[in-house]
Amino acid sequence: MGRKHITNTISRLFGRFADHEFPSSVQSFINHAYVNLLGLDMREFAPPSTYPTLNKLFTRELKKARPIDRRQGAVISPVDAYVTECGRLERDKALQIKGMAYSIDDLLTLQYAREAKSLYDGSYLNFYLSPKDYHRYHMPYRLRVASILHRPGALYPVNFPSLRRRKELFVENERVILECFTPKGGRIFIVLVGALNVGKMTIAFDHRIKTNADPYEPTFYKYDKKPIWLYKGDLLGMFMMGSTVLLFAEPGLMEVKTRPRVHVRFGERVAQLKE
Repeated sequence: MGRKHITNTISRLFGRFADHEFPSSVQSFINHAYVNLLGLDMREFAPPSTYPTLNKLFTRELKKARPIDRRQGAVISPVDAYVTECGRLERDKALQIKGMAYSIDDLLTLQYAREAKSLYDGSYLNFYLSPKDYHRYHMPYRLRVASILHRPGALYPVNFPSLRRRKELFVENERVILECFTPKGGRIFIVLVGALNVGKMTIAFDHRIKTNADPYEPTFYKYDKKPIWLYKGDLLGMFMMGSTVLLFAEPGLMEVKTRPRVHVRFGERVAQLKE
């Protein structure tokens, strides 16, 4: 994979600051400054001064459970985020943003070359989490996680200016790729994309996966001996700052029920499975 990119070093340094527990009065000032600067809506969360580090504030937990669309076949948004693009793949091509396409062959890497082809002409959703969004990600449907690939890479910003400016941004950035299956065997991929100042992405059920860390090589995890089933709405993990979640489904499996440039909330329906 070669040497780390400068964006990885910057993100690790920021991560150290965000993980540091300052004296309570200083930490409270930092937390309130962050909340006020970005305009965070804290009504669903504990008061800013109660978080011992900035990262604890980033990864804040909801005080009470969100309502989740439990209707049959409803695919929920796994995050609070903007839908930057969504719709149908044109063969292997998905839009990063209007006018800027990338190949899912490149995104999913040679490790998933055969599986990527099964997604051609399928459907997709891109979710961008801004720094002020709720940073935890959840399961969009009841799915079995068959395997995970952690692919190290750069940590370029994934905000709207970067999406317009840098080609194949998702392909260059570090990512965690989850191959999943519905109860009836339909294939869905969830891709967690790292970004500048995202010191870490976590997977709730497998703490071996450590992002923006050494060794700087791809790592593959297979879950065939003991199946990993997660239910709709279950916690999948968290970003240590805003980033992007990509969702892909094989042709005929998922109908997108939202549109680009709308803000969606974890728990609401964004697509419908046809199985």
